[in-house]
Parts: sequence; structure tokens; C-alpha cells
Amino acid sequence: MKKIAIAASAILAVVLLSGFRGGGWGRDPERIKQIITWKLDDKLDDIDASDAQKQSIHALKDRLFEDGQQLAGDHKAARLEVLTQLESDRPDAQKLHALVDARIDAVRAFAHKVTDTALEVHRLLTPKQRQELASEFRERAGN
Repeated sequence: MKKIAIAASAILAVVLLSGFRGGGWGRDPERIKQIITWKLDDKLDDIDASDAQKQSIHALKDRLFEDGQQLAGDHKAARLEVLTQLESDRPDAQKLHALVDARIDAVRAFAHKVTDTALEVHRLLTPKQRQELASEFRERAGN
């Protein structure tokens, strides 16, 4: 099962690490999506993915991107609420703790979506493609 998770998550790692890092969403989401798409295309070409595989994986990427974009937007709104609370003379501790809980729940839910997407990608790839990704991932993890 560990090999499955490593292989399937390699493509998602490229997607997530290239576009979901801090501050990126506020810049230009379409540009970020374009960069993610280029990196994903490079990876899919490296493993000789078929057109059908590429189409399916791109659909998964698009869905995950939209979810990530929503998560980032919600995070920005939560940060503004925290700032508003901290600027007041009497911050509402209960509200601040509820915001923390809501953000944790949202990130947890997104992490589960990423895992489900990794499993979907795994089902789309051949054993050889999964092995290629796992080998590359192991090489990078060692550096």
C-alpha cells in the first residue's frame, strides 16, 4: 500500500507543491493553474501517459485546483476576521477558537480530497507508470 501511495501522490505532489504554497493564490490563480498544468504535462509525458490518461488526470487536477482555490479564499477571509478581532478592544476568544477549528477542519477535508485524488490517479496509471513515478520520488526524497 505504501508503494501505491508514493506512486500515485507523485503527480499530485507536483501539482500541490507548485501552486498551493503560501501567498500564491492572491497573485494570479490562472497563471498558477497554467504552471501546474505545464508541470503536470511534463510529468505525464515522462511516463508516456496516453491521451485518455492525460484527459482524466487533468480533470482531477482541475477539480482539486478549484477546491484548493476555495480553501485559499476561505483562509484569506479567516485571516481578515482574526485581524478584525485582534484590532478590537475585546477580542472574542470563542470566535477566534472557532475560526481555528474551522480552518483545521477545512484543511483536513482538503487533505482527504487530495488522498482520494491520489487513489484515482493510481487507478488510472499502469504498474510501469506507477513504478517510474515512485522511483523518481524516491530519488528526490533522498536529496
